[in-house]
Amino acid sequence: MTQLAPGVTRVATTKSDNAFLVAGDDGLTLVDVGWESAATTLLAAVAELGHRPTDVKRVVLTHAHPDHVQGAATLRRLTGARLLIHQADQPWLAAGRVPAAGRSGALGRLIDRLPKLHWTPTTPDATLDDGELIENSGGLRVLHTPGHTPGHIVLLHEPTHTVLLGDAAFNRGRPALGPAALAADPALRAGSLARIPEDVRAVGFAHGAPLGGRDAETFHAFLARQRSAAAEAA
Repeated sequence: MTQLAPGVTRVATTKSDNAFLVAGDDGLTLVDVGWESAATTLLAAVAELGHRPTDVKRVVLTHAHPDHVQGAATLRRLTGARLLIHQADQPWLAAGRVPAAGRSGALGRLIDRLPKLHWTPTTPDATLDDGELIENSGGLRVLHTPGHTPGHIVLLHEPTHTVLLGDAAFNRGRPALGPAALAADPALRAGSLARIPEDVRAVGFAHGAPLGGRDAETFHAFLARQRSAAAEAA
């Protein structure tokens, strides 16, 4: 585990996947749940922080892709947490897989046919809207950032100016957009990233090491390039 900011903890669920635990007013908020096998790792992290499984009060899903939601049904059963996702990705979560039209490239559509990339069809307890401050979450603000999926969201932890990116960007040695073939509408991604505030101090990636302190300047430079690209495309 790594403390990204006060009250925000990164949990590596595999060598390449991260989830986040955020301290709130009534307990913990878990951001993303990883693959089905991640439940054991996540609950061990909860215990290491001095909490019980039932202290996880809500699970917020940044988007409905298998490496982010496959463990959702299991985590809800083990914790009793409420499950939240943006309304545009709700049908995908309920279907148990990414739909055929959910990827822009043939490779993405091909891999989504594999049963191991499906998940237990799940109905969320509530849906999220752009700009919403999630109640009792300790200050998590929803930013709708479509492109990777229609309902992809970024979460801004307002008290610490920390952003949890989901798959809006990856850190493979430097911040970058993911493969276009795996995105629903790649052309929307730069404009979505341009919505992230300029005063971010720490950055949590679902895939890749976090950035904070002076390293956050790398992310700000990346954001500036995305804003320029979005402006040119407008």
